[in-house]
Amino acid sequence: MDRTNIISIAKSTLDIEISELEKLKNRIDDQFARAVEIINSATGKLIVVGIGKSAHVGNKIVATLNSTGTPSQFLHASEAIHGDLGVIQKQDVVLCISNSGNSPEIANLVPYLKDYSSALIGMTGNKASKLAEFSEVILDTHVDVEACPNKLAPTSSTTIQMALGDALAVALMELNDFKANDFAKFHPGGSLGKNLTSKVEQFLSSQKPQVAEDASIRDVIISISASSHGITVVTDADQITGVITDGDLRRMLMQGEDINKALAKDIMSSHPRTIEKEALAKEAMKILKENNIGQLVVTENGKYFGIIDLHKLLDEGIN
Repeated sequence: MDRTNIISIAKSTLDIEISELEKLKNRIDDQFARAVEIINSATGKLIVVGIGKSAHVGNKIVATLNSTGTPSQFLHASEAIHGDLGVIQKQDVVLCISNSGNSPEIANLVPYLKDYSSALIGMTGNKASKLAEFSEVILDTHVDVEACPNKLAPTSSTTIQMALGDALAVALMELNDFKANDFAKFHPGGSLGKNLTSKVEQFLSSQKPQVAEDASIRDVIISISASSHGITVVTDADQITGVITDGDLRRMLMQGEDINKALAKDIMSSHPRTIEKEALAKEAMKILKENNIGQLVVTENGKYFGIIDLHKLLDEGIN
């Protein structure tokens, strides 16, 4: 088989699944809206039940819902009938996923799912199934054709289930006005979470180079050399009066000034850009980029607190 045939197979697979997604889109109706309302009004959590490929889909739906503000938990159907039904509380809503709706585990389980929860929502491709019979709301996920060449392996059907789960999550997000900042709360370790929640003080350098205004050039060189940032902060008591970079030192030498007589205040750049330690790290990155500088002076109530470095922020995924 050559590459042209391989590409053709891939496109054909996607064509089939896109066609089934279009059919699903046209089936979205009041049943879907009722399911969203039931989940949203529940005083408990959403329990998602599945087996086989539907279990994998269920786990993904749970992960999406949890990260978007809808507390959810996955329950494997075979484990449920062997003791794990106790996880379901009367205030919970159950979403049971099964393409056939009649697999032995599901058929035996659904009466209990209905009795133990406040509502049972069935996501099934068979509206005449046992699952559909016991469900208060039916989310129809039937497909006419599986993308599998033998028309057997769950392909189109699992795509439909996954897409419908995403639709539920997005509808619930919109209903609850779930914003990017809310999303970030559940993703503190990810790039988005860091950019929306991380403070400047979390990325402070362990080094805090500093000299007084009347420091000699020798002291300035020692201060800059002792840190890895190529900069030192000039202070008068607790107040920041300027900064000196290794570039400032080079320019001074090129101008032929007498380094034995010059003081820190003579070569410093006055009124350096600063940021408060409680500011968002992404604001520090914005200042660094806009001013094409590598370090930023960090303050606490206007007083020198430390240094934040461009490369540290980049390494941490702040942009």
